[in-house]
Amino acid sequence: MANISGIRTHMKSVGNIEKITKAMGMVASAKLSLAQKLALASEPFAEKLHDIMDTALSDGSIMAGLSASQNPLLAVRKVLKRAYVVIGSDEGLAGAYNTNVMKHLAVELKGRDNDVLIAIGMKIKGELRRNAYTVKTSFSGFSNHPTFDEADEVAEAAEKLFINGDVDEVNLVYTKFKSAVFQLPVTERLLPIKLVKDKQMAPEGDDNNSEKSAEFTGVIFEPSASEMLPYLTRYYIRSAIYSALLQGAASELASRMTSMTSATDNADDLLKKLQTTYNKARQSSITNEINEIVNGAEALK
Repeated sequence: MANISGIRTHMKSVGNIEKITKAMGMVASAKLSLAQKLALASEPFAEKLHDIMDTALSDGSIMAGLSASQNPLLAVRKVLKRAYVVIGSDEGLAGAYNTNVMKHLAVELKGRDNDVLIAIGMKIKGELRRNAYTVKTSFSGFSNHPTFDEADEVAEAAEKLFINGDVDEVNLVYTKFKSAVFQLPVTERLLPIKLVKDKQMAPEGDDNNSEKSAEFTGVIFEPSASEMLPYLTRYYIRSAIYSALLQGAASELASRMTSMTSATDNADDLLKKLQTTYNKARQSSITNEINEIVNGAEALK
């Protein structure tokens, strides 16, 4: 009978866990809907802004008139030390989300012991420190609901490291949201701004590149590009970080939803097995009780 009592207690515990994981999965699913829309909506804007930056920086006449003191974020130096803005989660129970970021970062930092990190998320900060990485600055409290103000704070920290000469390059490490079941950790250079319009590498006859070039050939900057570039550069960096934060938020929620759904299914399977075990134990107990009654009756004859 003690065994039956233990099984019943185990079933109750598993049932409670199933309720919790199911609720967490539903909450993540509800939040994911909005996060997915924001992440996908941010991509075209970020790409368009990058194209405008690319147009300005590809113009030799504009670059020749730039002041280095007014445009420190465009300075290209020999890369001796890098900084990585690592976007993870504040909360746990998000499946392999943070683990995949850490695996990707380990490849990036292989053989580079002097690089510094800016951690976004309490959980990823803990993972970084447990793996003996140097965390220069950290931010938390907004991993699954970022705003442009938080992106501005992160950008300020990254720009300070770059402008002061503490690092020669700043990179973004985040998880790109592809779908609810597939997310991919990526690294993108943030500073100095990297040109994507490389005419020498563009294939001849590439209609898409031709149309894209034609679209931005006639961009008019008012006031002049040299005056706008310091402001445009800062806004571009914040836009890139904000887009990465939105991608990370959607990826975190998708990973948590998948993880909680899997946990709920596993709990349900375990509950069914425990129910079968409980029924067998209960049946065996009843059979033993009947045998004892019959044997007692026989002994009284």
